[in-house]
Amino acid sequence: MPDACAPFEVLPRDLSPYRAGNTGIDYVHRFASGRPGPHVMVNALTHGNEFCGMVAACHLLDNNVRPAIGTLTVSFANVEAYESFDPADPFASRQITHNLNRIWSDEWLGGDTDSEELRRARAMRPAVALADHILDIHSTSRDVEPFWVYPDFARNAQVASALPRPAVHLVMPSGLGSGTPLIQHGRHNREDGPGAALVVECGQHFKQSSADLAVAVAYDFLGHFGLVDRAPPSSASPAPRRFELLRTHVIATPDFAFTRPVIGFETFAQGELIATDGALEIRAPCDDCTIFMPAREAIVGREGVYLTRPMVQTTD
Repeated sequence: MPDACAPFEVLPRDLSPYRAGNTGIDYVHRFASGRPGPHVMVNALTHGNEFCGMVAACHLLDNNVRPAIGTLTVSFANVEAYESFDPADPFASRQITHNLNRIWSDEWLGGDTDSEELRRARAMRPAVALADHILDIHSTSRDVEPFWVYPDFARNAQVASALPRPAVHLVMPSGLGSGTPLIQHGRHNREDGPGAALVVECGQHFKQSSADLAVAVAYDFLGHFGLVDRAPPSSASPAPRRFELLRTHVIATPDFAFTRPVIGFETFAQGELIATDGALEIRAPCDDCTIFMPAREAIVGREGVYLTRPMVQTTD
């Protein structure tokens, strides 16, 4: 069941009215303004039980949000996993076979392996490739502070820092280390890429506050690029707290376990034991090592924990 502090405040809704879209790709909707401007994609449900993105995408479509300039694409990704949701096992519908947010490399998409997620990624690939800027909306299994995740390109940091929320940034100098996410597909993984491609982690999967944040961030993102009229925040945004991803540990044995209860954002001193995975010890590689996304349970082949360190804050 979900954590005691996060009951089911948001549940799935029927997405069948959104299936046809208008792009030839199921659940992908594109709206062109007819005026010059960027092509911005807002993507939901990369993981099937992360409902906040579904709420945001439905909000944009239900309210007939259309771009004043450029082009807007609104998409629902892993609808098949979403439709498998069972309140008795609410975390199982994250994926069916593959993590849809780890298979966006040419090797996976061009290979012979087949799965529900690979078929969906291959179908969505043309839509993702067309976008200049991508907002991929996610949520977390634990009730932790929302945060951005993005490759360490200046264009990503500039956009995330310009937006009023969230204030925490997880920066990936060398990718996730456990696969290729949607925001690093193709040209978005190049230093000279077309624009910003960001994941926003909005909070715990089933909380209304996560859904509310997802809607607000979607409007912030579209407003930043001029697609919608978005008033600036009424007060100054806090300075970003930025963390550098040092290493992603992928669980190797069913005996993976943390040395103490964690939910994320806990800090460890250099050399301090964070977790064990069979005979392997996972120790903090630096002082103030901050962990993100600690696994709720030991599932071999999935990420166990992200090890990060705070980045020195700079001012322009």
